[in-house]
Amino acid sequence: MKRKLWQSILLYATVIVACAVVLFPVYWMVVTSLQPPGSLRAYPPHFLPPDPQWQTYIRLFIETDILRWMANSAIVAVAATGISMVAAVLAGYSLSRYQTKSSENVGLFILMSKMLPATMLIIPLFGIMRSLGLMGSLWSLIFAHATAIVPFATWMLKGYFDSIPNELEQAAQVDGCTPWGALFRVILPVAAPGLAATSLYGFVLSWADYLFARTFLANNADSWTVNLGIATFKGEYQTDWNLVMAASLLAALPIMIAYLFLQRFLVGGMTAGAGK
Repeated sequence: MKRKLWQSILLYATVIVACAVVLFPVYWMVVTSLQPPGSLRAYPPHFLPPDPQWQTYIRLFIETDILRWMANSAIVAVAATGISMVAAVLAGYSLSRYQTKSSENVGLFILMSKMLPATMLIIPLFGIMRSLGLMGSLWSLIFAHATAIVPFATWMLKGYFDSIPNELEQAAQVDGCTPWGALFRVILPVAAPGLAATSLYGFVLSWADYLFARTFLANNADSWTVNLGIATFKGEYQTDWNLVMAASLLAALPIMIAYLFLQRFLVGGMTAGAGK
């Protein structure tokens, strides 16, 4: 059915407005990072910096440990996501395929654990990390993030595994695959879109964390993550918002890159994976 002209105009106008609303905060971060300090509170605001201060980014790399902070955040996010995905794949697959009288209750219990606010987990996790001697170590943050990622990732993957027909595994086992072989050779390739979406969720959750990092890493500046480091830019009497916005923009780049890398998996359908 051919779309009418006014429908096309309305569709494209809606897309343009939506994109403008979504991208404007990023644009304003760029503008603020390049504004001269005296123009930040100007009214009306400058939507284009009159004198771009590119040296703000040079100062960011010279005067701060932004690269170390980003490296720490990357290590934590990748490790926490990897550990969580291994646990979530096995748990979600087990809950999906091996149905028992209590499996549904176990699934609901796992989901309910995700509903607990992070502030309730801080005190017991703090005691555990201190007793293990992990305070100030990146491992404390990795394990803490894994506890937050695993419940929701398990529930997401269980729902995705439920949508995959059992006949695929049965056919693989007829061809000689073991149950483990059917999982890794057939089910996981078919579930690639779900795995990608869940991994991206875990990565973003870990990368954006501040509460756990502030609790477990405050006493070791060498282990600070990027969010914890940026928080130190706020002064008692004055804050260099140019530097804050430049660092925030740099901290947002890995999320954008991760999304672009996983986009082809996110938009892929289950049927396309099964056809492979």
